[in-house]
Amino acid sequence: MAEKKRSDDRERWSQDVTEGSDALDLDEGVFTWDDPARIARSLKKSAEASDRRKSSPYRSAMSMLTFYVNRAGKDLDADQRDVLERAKDELRKVFGRD
Repeated sequence: MAEKKRSDDRERWSQDVTEGSDALDLDEGVFTWDDPARIARSLKKSAEASDRRKSSPYRSAMSMLTFYVNRAGKDLDADQRDVLERAKDELRKVFGRD
């Protein structure tokens, strides 16, 4: 019989991706900031500076932000979820895709 993965194993996996992504070097605590524009600027800077990403800077930055929001799930409080959703709009603006 196959063993079930423990919940904390999955949490550690997503935390490892967020904290140690090989594609982007993120500013510490970027997803906890309360300024959507600052988050977007930081993600843009990280994505453009990376030579390890596999897609465009915009796509890498948006993917990392979306990944974090999706993985945080129910543990992300409503206020921070709102900030991060607004950061997606700001990210589109800073990349000229609004």
